[in-house]
Amino acid sequence: MHPLLFFETPWLKEHHLVVVSYSWFIMAMLALFSFLATRRMNIIPGRFQNVMEAVVGGLDGFLTETMGPEGKKFFPLIATLGLYILSANLLGIIPGFESPTANLNTTVSMAVVVFVMTHVVGIRTHGFRYVKQFMGPVWWLTPLIMPIEIISHLSRPLSLSVRLFGNIMGEDIVLAVVLMLVPFLVPLPVFVLMIFTSVIQTLVFMLLTMMYIAGALQEAH
Repeated sequence: MHPLLFFETPWLKEHHLVVVSYSWFIMAMLALFSFLATRRMNIIPGRFQNVMEAVVGGLDGFLTETMGPEGKKFFPLIATLGLYILSANLLGIIPGFESPTANLNTTVSMAVVVFVMTHVVGIRTHGFRYVKQFMGPVWWLTPLIMPIEIISHLSRPLSLSVRLFGNIMGEDIVLAVVLMLVPFLVPLPVFVLMIFTSVIQTLVFMLLTMMYIAGALQEAH
């Protein structure tokens, strides 16, 4: 159900279907590009292989610099989120399309995956000791520290989802207004700004995800 309505309308159901269709379209395109890039791997890469290797290499370098060598095992998750979010953000720039990340259901679903993954990693790494972070350094501070820690952790998926949703939704609204008022050359600077913001929001989501998982891996927990 849409968070702002108490009942589903036919228009709202159709809107959700459109958003899901765009998400499947992006996933199909990413799968196709991956297949084309790996179908004929050459020692001397062609243009398309060069581009894909640069993208994967950039993501790998970003991950290693942020999380260190032990973050390599999380590359599939981080890279998948990054490629999907960037593609979804940029899709809304094309007239007639809508960014799936401009829908709160999409951003919340990704934020919940990150939230669950963070605590799964923490428990698998530290066992029961991971729970001690919610209890504070001494037992008599537990009633004070535990609510603060719980609220802090629950705010993470809220922050991830609402930040991405709000920025991309705002971009789409601004673009729609500008195209209605001045539908020719004037919107070009807006397109450039939207591309820049789409990249920044992707990097922010990836960076926060890596920081949360890296925090769960730390021995201090």
